[in-house]
Amino acid sequence: MVLLEVAPDLSRSRLQSLIRQGMVRIDGQALLKPAARVEIGAAVEIELPEPIPDEALPQDIPIDIVYEDSHVVVVDKAAGMVVHPGAGHHDGTLVNALLHHIGSLSGIGGVVRPGIVHRLDKGTSGLMVVAKNDVAHHGLADQFAKHTAGRRYLALCLGLPSGRSGVIRSNLARHRTARLLLASTEGSGKPACTHWRLIEQHEGLSLVQCRLETGRTHQIRVHLTEAGWPLVGDNIYKRCNKPVPDLLKGIVATDRPLLHAYRLSFEHPQSGQTQSFFAPVPPDYVEALVAGGFSIGAIDEKIKFLPGSKKIGLQG
Repeated sequence: MVLLEVAPDLSRSRLQSLIRQGMVRIDGQALLKPAARVEIGAAVEIELPEPIPDEALPQDIPIDIVYEDSHVVVVDKAAGMVVHPGAGHHDGTLVNALLHHIGSLSGIGGVVRPGIVHRLDKGTSGLMVVAKNDVAHHGLADQFAKHTAGRRYLALCLGLPSGRSGVIRSNLARHRTARLLLASTEGSGKPACTHWRLIEQHEGLSLVQCRLETGRTHQIRVHLTEAGWPLVGDNIYKRCNKPVPDLLKGIVATDRPLLHAYRLSFEHPQSGQTQSFFAPVPPDYVEALVAGGFSIGAIDEKIKFLPGSKKIGLQG
């Protein structure tokens, strides 16, 4: 007989998934092929994983809270942390950590994304603001929708821009063949605009400040890749033949794009006052800059005098 006859309550795709995970055993041996037949009298064991909770649950995960009051909380998200639960990431997220440390968040985002008004990619480090109540959520979400919240990033790129500054505009939509990726398209898609300014260049690497006018998914990653200078460590969007310089090999065995959200500003949803926050560059980023031959002190001084910026603690 076939396995589907042994477990009629499980769909074919569900059984195939369990087999791939090694959770189906015949007479004590893991079943390797979904199409294998089962002999009458054989002992069949099917291990079912724990059900996924319908809502995000509190988890005691360390996070860096930069600022908190009764309306908002600003965090410096670590690279590698997912913002909220979703496919493949059911716990261990920033939302799980915030629910433990704070207790409750705005309910507008639903039970899976409470308080979330904007996001950073898993591999991106830096600043995020989260709403603690519905009034704050409405106020913050409106600013991000109208593009009045200020967001600046540091991007370490492979390649050399031809100028000192510029603006990249395009419409972003799902890639025609790689549906998990975004790409610029003609006509369709959502308008996206990235302002960039070159900070420093060295040995085929460029440190670039990016200011978001819009905040589309993967916007900076797509725009810089299509401009010809993709992010160091971006193994998803780096569709080019630019090799990592020898001086970075062994240091930048990074599995995350070197993109850091170092500045965030917004109008406080209760007081109306403009608040600005700055996040120091994390150690792995500093290590890459040093390995790339950049002068940390010189970078600090240049960023200090860039519009809307100040010294960001590269040395501290």
